[in-house]
Amino acid sequence: MTVPSVGTLPNGLRVVTDTVQSVETVSIGVWVGTGTRSETLANNGVAHFLEHMAFKGTERRSAIQIAEEVEAVGGHMNAYTSRESTAYYLKLLKEDARLAVDVLSDILQNPSFDDEELERERSVILQEIGQVQDTPDDILFDHFQETAFGDQSMGYPTLGRPDTVTAMTRDQLTDFMKSGYYGGNMTLVGAGRITHAEMMELAGEYFGSLPAGEPAKRKNANYTGGRFVENRQSEQVHLLMGFPGVSIADDEHYAASVLSTLFGGGMSSRLFQEVREKRGLVYSIYSFSSVFSDAGLFGIYAGTGEKETAELVPVICEEILKLPGTISEEELRRAKAQIKSSTVMALESTAARAEQLGNQMLLVGHPVPVEEQIARIDDLTVDDMAALARKIFSGPLTLAGIGPVGYLESYDGVRGRLAA
Repeated sequence: MTVPSVGTLPNGLRVVTDTVQSVETVSIGVWVGTGTRSETLANNGVAHFLEHMAFKGTERRSAIQIAEEVEAVGGHMNAYTSRESTAYYLKLLKEDARLAVDVLSDILQNPSFDDEELERERSVILQEIGQVQDTPDDILFDHFQETAFGDQSMGYPTLGRPDTVTAMTRDQLTDFMKSGYYGGNMTLVGAGRITHAEMMELAGEYFGSLPAGEPAKRKNANYTGGRFVENRQSEQVHLLMGFPGVSIADDEHYAASVLSTLFGGGMSSRLFQEVREKRGLVYSIYSFSSVFSDAGLFGIYAGTGEKETAELVPVICEEILKLPGTISEEELRRAKAQIKSSTVMALESTAARAEQLGNQMLLVGHPVPVEEQIARIDDLTVDDMAALARKIFSGPLTLAGIGPVGYLESYDGVRGRLAA
């Protein structure tokens, strides 16, 4: 496997290249270390709003010209906003790499923020928020995150709130961009049929004048836990149970990923087998591990019927309590195999390679070779899993539910079961 190359421009912009000679395409993107967590209560949603506006015109190109130039060569472009980052990326044929870097540099350094486009996107984002509000299993995750982290920015909804999006101004967008879109806070990534020398040359040409900038101070995330319940008419009750996880800086984040897979990550997992296959209490149930730069979440999601809720929560609690002392070598082997295979399979996609590198540069500061990831997973033992399970499940509970929740046990009742 190739080892990604890393370089840095004088302004602090890092350039990472993962050369893959066996493909004819290249995925190029910019990962910015600014997301929802960088917002305030007053401008919540600005990172996501800015992501929308980036493709809506620059001083050189209109919104339609950006789309036409990329699609004229058969390329695809997209972007997303997360808690701690915003990403903009294109995938196209190798001979069009210059166009990709040109477009990215243009939208991130010269956005026009046209008034008409801004109002159109405001309407689009408000509709997006409305769609999420109408989808219980989507909005539940926002309430879950907010409950887990209280009134901290780590708990704010990524899309923003209707009132903040409605009031968002052009000045708020430009101020937020100035504060976070600078050389030392951005990484340009190329994965596919391109060399590091080519990437460095393009980076210098198109991003060399980007200001170096200064990092803003940020408070550490503080998991608190708590309860959120919304009683609404729907066919199912959507539930989330969560606990403090581990951060990307913690060596245990590999173990957390394996533990999540073992406990509720596939059809052979404990939760799927016990809750769905043996008892028929749910259609969907899974666990997940979310890691951030200095915090983490370990969660369990389930969708169930109104009356089944009364039996479901105690069963999940029983599975949590017995997990640390009953993990077998065989199920650990299966979970490791799932993680390792998905890690290696992702290498077949240049877009997945670029995304992995972009996130690694923002969260840990350097590429993490696949061989190292696999070795860390292989080294995990049953004792490691048991110790981490005890640590995670002894933490404060976050309980969130939406739907006909009349049969959902109280927060203190669930906590009491987990303390048994």
